[in-house]
Amino acid sequence: MAEFKELPADAPAGAKLMNWFENRFPTMFDAYRVHMAEYYAPKNFNFWYIFGSLAMLVLVIQIVTGIFLVMHYKPDAALAFASVEYIMRDVPWGWLIRYMHSTGASAFFVVVYLHMFRGLIYGSYRKPRELVWIFGCAIFLVLMAEAFMGYLLPWGQMSYWGAQVIVNLFSAIPFIGPDLALLIRGDYVVGDATLNRFFSFHVIAVPLVLLGLVTAHLLALHDVGSNNPDGVEIKSGPKGNRWSASAPADGVPFHPYYTVHDIFAVSVFLLVFSAIVFFAPEFGGYFLEYNNFIPADPLKTPSHIAPVWYFTPFYSMLRAITSEMMYVLIGCTVLGALLGVTKCKSSLFRAAVLAATALAVALMLSIDAKFWGVLVMGGAVVILFFLPWLDNSPVRSIRYRPSWHKYVYGLFVINFVVLAYLGVQPPSPVGERVSQVGTLFYFGFFLLMPWWSRMGQPLAVPSRVNFAAH
Repeated sequence: MAEFKELPADAPAGAKLMNWFENRFPTMFDAYRVHMAEYYAPKNFNFWYIFGSLAMLVLVIQIVTGIFLVMHYKPDAALAFASVEYIMRDVPWGWLIRYMHSTGASAFFVVVYLHMFRGLIYGSYRKPRELVWIFGCAIFLVLMAEAFMGYLLPWGQMSYWGAQVIVNLFSAIPFIGPDLALLIRGDYVVGDATLNRFFSFHVIAVPLVLLGLVTAHLLALHDVGSNNPDGVEIKSGPKGNRWSASAPADGVPFHPYYTVHDIFAVSVFLLVFSAIVFFAPEFGGYFLEYNNFIPADPLKTPSHIAPVWYFTPFYSMLRAITSEMMYVLIGCTVLGALLGVTKCKSSLFRAAVLAATALAVALMLSIDAKFWGVLVMGGAVVILFFLPWLDNSPVRSIRYRPSWHKYVYGLFVINFVVLAYLGVQPPSPVGERVSQVGTLFYFGFFLLMPWWSRMGQPLAVPSRVNFAAH
């Protein structure tokens, strides 16, 4: 047991109160020092470094508003829609809580997408931060599951039919598909059992996993230290600053420097968030679809079923995989195998590659394209986990990579936005073709990264971060 720290009798009352708590709960104060006051972050953080804190803010908003919604929501297929209407019309400030929760879901994905893009352009997934990136990708995957399950709960037309379409996709998996879809639904159709399962996962199970991953993400980040726009490790640089002789010279305490930085970002975010909540909560039908204000009717299918906007890039990739697209994928598989065979000198490895390619082609020809669409949709998220090992550039940050790399990343963003737009549009021949090209570009960006990331002459990386006071 640690010794109690005593203060002089004439010490201020506030100091005495703080000392009383510190003597009885030293772990909390140690955590504050390690993760806030004595956590030295690079002094050259810019605009892109606000989105992690904003994601934490939105997570708190979602948890708090979700608790109040659960107080009045009925997870019953006969009562769910009416209970949401009751919240909106009769519960005091219920409409505000509901709109904050629905807007928060979209806001969560906005800040997470921007947070991931920052990691992409500044190489925040590179050694020694691979585990930080993996935890972040796991958060993204769990967040998608949480959003999908919550999407069913209002029990409107789009909730019901969207869940029907997505759950039925699992039935395309060979052998186990039908049983897996039945297990997820809890019945032969999306109904009361499905609603209860999704409610329990959305409210209890998935949030616990999400909170655990967020904690692991932050702990892993603070163990290895934050990256910065220059991609320079401040821990390996000179030591000593005005706060500590052993601290990195190019670091500043997270508190108060970046807490103030984040408070300003939070203020701006809340202004925008409030404007949407009060003046445009449906956001033109993207945040809350108009069809979802109609009670679920199993006998009336909407003319066009599409997921919420944050799922639409991946939904576009799912729809892009048609029977004729399978021949393109077979061609890509054979071409990749030939390149692997020509680069490899081991005859045993060549034989293994050729055998694997033959098996893959046989499976692609024999299994329905719907299954491969599901595989592509899932693979579009899973491939992000491998990014630390796909990027072979000698430098981390986009600032010091060849200038044409910026255009490649720019095209990737444009392609992702186009796929998102096509995902909310009704199917069309032109849209199908564009989404097929976009899908190939999306996977090509990552699968060819070991090759193109090495190309070009990078600029000289400075030994210390570039920083100009402002």
